Amino acid sequence: MAKNAFTAGRVAAFRCPPDRQQAFIWDTTAPGLGLRATPAGKPAYVFQGRYQGKDIRLTIGSPAAWTIPQAQAKARELQRLIDEGKDPRVVKADATAADLASRAEAKRQSVTVSEAWAAYVQERRPHWGERHYLDHIAKAAPGGVMGKRSKLLQPGILAPLMNKPLRDLNSAAIEAWAAREAKTRATSARLAWRLLKAFLGWCAEQPAYAGAVPDKNPAKSKKARESLGRPGVKADALQREQLPAWFDAVRGIHNPVVAAYLQTVLLTGARPGEVLEMRWEDLNTKWKGLTIRDKVEGERTVPLTPYVAHLLAALPRRNQWVFSGARADVVAAPNELHARACGVAGIDGLSLHGLRRSFKSLTEWLEIPAGVVAQLMGHKPSATAERHYTVRPLDLLRVHAERIEAWVLEQAGVPFDAKAAAPGGLRVVG
Repeated sequence: MAKNAFTAGRVAAFRCPPDRQQAFIWDTTAPGLGLRATPAGKPAYVFQGRYQGKDIRLTIGSPAAWTIPQAQAKARELQRLIDEGKDPRVVKADATAADLASRAEAKRQSVTVSEAWAAYVQERRPHWGERHYLDHIAKAAPGGVMGKRSKLLQPGILAPLMNKPLRDLNSAAIEAWAAREAKTRATSARLAWRLLKAFLGWCAEQPAYAGAVPDKNPAKSKKARESLGRPGVKADALQREQLPAWFDAVRGIHNPVVAAYLQTVLLTGARPGEVLEMRWEDLNTKWKGLTIRDKVEGERTVPLTPYVAHLLAALPRRNQWVFSGARADVVAAPNELHARACGVAGIDGLSLHGLRRSFKSLTEWLEIPAGVVAQLMGHKPSATAERHYTVRPLDLLRVHAERIEAWVLEQAGVPFDAKAAAPGGLRVVG
């Protein structure tokens, strides 16, 4: 092999002749150091030596990244390994593996809760309902952006934990968070705490995060549980004798969209958020069905009863949302207007979710089968027969749903003729 002293000019000018597959020049200073070039590729420093009677060759790197002295020093290092009876290829592979392991460990130790949370949500989303997925997004949201209701979104209740390194999400941090949040929003914090426990359990099972979380789930803390307290049993619901006053006050609300929204929540038994998220495409006026996106099954179809259909038909179609606002995608402040209406009606402490509770309570007067009520409301079946053997078509549900609606309107003194349904639409009588 012809050898030359490597100089910057000689290295920069070296090219492979076009009629050859590769070409080399070898250094006179460092044993085994060469410069290899191909017609199409860029030159690279290489080391060539003999190990256990066989030629071996390793790539050192590009002249753009390695100076001549650095390449010479590397060649001498590789030759020393051979002199010590070590295979440079094995040493290099071991060093690469160790480097990769070190980088993986460094990444594991530096990963934030937010990064792991995003991976968790993406991996688990196919197994969740839409409501459960949205809970995870909302609880961890950083806030500061405009929501679909044209309001500036506030940070989610888990946002203070999201920027922490995952390895720092220990029991002390979670206990401090729980004590702080329990003072102002204990109910939301309890839900967030349950989500956090499941998330940390998942992290412990993932090779990418296992070393960053302790074996014992740090969210399973007695102190955190005590800080958050137990949920109280809520009993706010409309009594039968309160229906006339409630309907009079709600129907008198100056905002017809809110008035229709509140009556729809009561008469369908759906969750307030489910009703608020209804879109016009969810209404099937031909088959008198209403698709509701719920947190249990993803969505369910319930009957579109005559009075609810009448309420919805009278609403303006500003956008995709059934209950839209004049200046926003979705109507704003239903809670506030409902509270005012309840004040006018002389009803204390009735929440929006209390309307859903009212639906369930009022059906007791009619002795509606519990399975029917659960299916209308989107509750999970509570018995084996309901879960595996009872399938109620929409028409059968409609019999019960229309009976419930007619009875509630009768008790409330709301004059409505359900038989007035015609191609021209439904109408209010009186």
